[in-house]
Formats: sequence, structure tokens, C-alpha cells
Amino acid sequence: MEFFRDTHIDFMKYRKYFIVVSVVFIMVTLLAVFVHGHLNLGIDFVGGTQVTVKFHQPPVIDELREVMSKAGVEDAQIQSFGSAGENEALIRTSTVPDQEEGMQGVVLSALDQRFNAGATSDFDLNQRGSEVLSDLLFEHDPDQVRQQDEEVAHNHYDQVAESVLDIRRLSGLFDSWESLSEVSAVSAETLTVLRQNTHMGEFAVLAVESVGPQIGAELRRKGVLAIISSLIGMLIYIWFRFELRYGFGALVAVIHDVLIVLGLFALAGFEFNLTTIAGLLTLVGYSVNDTVVVFDRVRENLRRSRRERLIDVMNKSLNQTLSRTVLTSGTTLLVVGSLMFLGGDVLRSFAFILTLGVIVGTYSSIYIASPFALLWEQVFGRSAQQ
Repeated sequence: MEFFRDTHIDFMKYRKYFIVVSVVFIMVTLLAVFVHGHLNLGIDFVGGTQVTVKFHQPPVIDELREVMSKAGVEDAQIQSFGSAGENEALIRTSTVPDQEEGMQGVVLSALDQRFNAGATSDFDLNQRGSEVLSDLLFEHDPDQVRQQDEEVAHNHYDQVAESVLDIRRLSGLFDSWESLSEVSAVSAETLTVLRQNTHMGEFAVLAVESVGPQIGAELRRKGVLAIISSLIGMLIYIWFRFELRYGFGALVAVIHDVLIVLGLFALAGFEFNLTTIAGLLTLVGYSVNDTVVVFDRVRENLRRSRRERLIDVMNKSLNQTLSRTVLTSGTTLLVVGSLMFLGGDVLRSFAFILTLGVIVGTYSSIYIASPFALLWEQVFGRSAQQ
């Protein structure tokens, strides 16, 4: 299937104007990032503790900030998380010297004092794990299996505890005892013991991440090295696979794509973490792949018409690959666009990079890679020596 057949668009005619537009756009995005306050670095790179919490009611961010402030966590960054109705909040704190677990204990203790002050017991079903729940059931032995064999009893209550926790994992947190009464592994006697010895707190911890400052610095260094290494690797590959002029054009196009996407990513306020690095590396691969297709056609056409000017061959090659470029970019854009709007908060930043990367990468393979390959030829190639 082809959308464009026998086109004769003079792409190279306005190449200088597009290069100027790209340079201006890169400068604006970088300046905007600087004014905006740099990247919103996640705990992967700056270190600290990040706690994702789910509440029964929609969390009030100002109230959570007050709770953290009273607990001595002055620099906590708190924001709503997830879609509307999920009642989730993300609490991020800075690193604590010589403390591997970070501020997790302080954060949870402060939340407990505020939201679970009137709890009837110390055992919170919305926070405790399956092992301690199994131990509690084993101690009370509601199903009367411990008298027969203790090992059998341990296995029995391990399964019961896992069944209870499976329900919590599905809903995020318990909000009523009726949800447990429907679990086949939970007998009426077990439910009675749970009612008497546990309580359902007002919040549940969905995830906790803690990264020390040294690890964060190491991840930053490795992330930057990964991107730089990929750029150098692409340059070397295209240099040997084609010629240095094409490698130069591809390298400039990739740097162009990364800078623009990174600037827009920062302006959008997404968190810059290891997933972001993965997205940028994917962008590098996609951009180079699209550029290589064009350069491969340029090389084929140069073999067929050696006397034709390089600028004319590039125009012809871009027109010949236009349909393939539009189809590939269009179908990819449908996938990553759907991922961005329907994939949830966890994948949104990654899909955002890929969506912008497809658009910017398609543009750069036409108006950045080819013009700079032509520029290299004009300055250092045979045309410059004549």
C-alpha cells in the first residue's frame, strides 16, 4: 500500500530554513527547561524515599503536607497519583544520611497518627503482609488445625493469608468486612478472629522505593553514559555501513531529536527516571532506523547515476521513501499514542517520549539528517575539493 506515488517534492530547497527553525526550537526548549527548574529528577537519580498510598477518600494534598511537616519532613513532595476515583497520592522525601530505608518509617508513622488514631487494634489489614497475618491466624487457630499437626496448620494459614492479601491486591485496600466474607478460604471462625484482632486502616501502601544518594549518583552517571554510548555506537555503525558523511547526518539528527524531546518532556512536568532513559534509548534506535532507510536509498541511487548531484539524489531518495516513512511512522504513532492515553500513569511518561520521538524523528530524517550529510559532503567531501 502506498499513499504517495511518483512525488517530486523539493525537500532540500528549504533545508536551511528548517535547520534554523530546529536550532531556534532547541534553544527555546533548553532555555525553558532552565527557567522551568531543570528536569524533575526521580528518586532513581537524586535518591530518597517514594511512597505510593491509597486512601478510602480522595486525599487532600494540603492536609498531607501539613501531616508531613508536623512529622519533621519539611521537604516532602506530595502529589495526586493515578486517575480520578483511585484516591492515590505519591509522597517523595529526600535522602537520609546513613539510613538505608530512608524516611519510610517516619512517613507511615505520621500517616498512622493522623488517619488511624482511633484504631481498635495494632494489626492493620491494609498494611501488614501475609507472613505476619499467617502467624496471627496460627496463634489463634480459628479452624482448629494446629492440634492435629503444626506444619499442616502453618501451611493452611499461609494459604488463608495469601487469599486475604490477594483480595487487597485487587482492590488496593479493604473497605469492609463483607469483601472477606466472600473468600472461600476464609471461614466464619477466621473472619471472627480477624474482626476481633485486626482493623482496616484508612490507607494502604501500594509501593515503596528507597534509593541512597550514592546509588542515585551512580545511576545518573550510567544513564548519561548509556545515551552517549548509544550515540557513538550509531555513528560508528553508520560510518562503516555507509560513509562518514551519513554517520554525521544521522548523529546530528539523533542529538536533535533527543534535545527537543527532552525539553518538551521537562516542560510537561514528567518525572525523569530510569524509564525515561529507556524511552530516550528507544527514541535513538527509532530515529536512526528511519534515517538509515533514507540513506540506503541514497546509496542505491548514487550507484545508478554517478554523475547526478548528491542534492538531487537525496531529493529523489526522500520522495521514493516518503510513503514508507509515512506508513511506518503513522502505524507506530497509533500504538504509542494509545499507550500514552490508555496505559496509565506508570507508562505515560515512556509513551510520551515515544510519541514525540516518532513525530520529531520522522521530521529529522528528512530535514536534519540529509541536509547535514549534504553539508559534510560540501565541506569535507569531493565536491569541496573540486
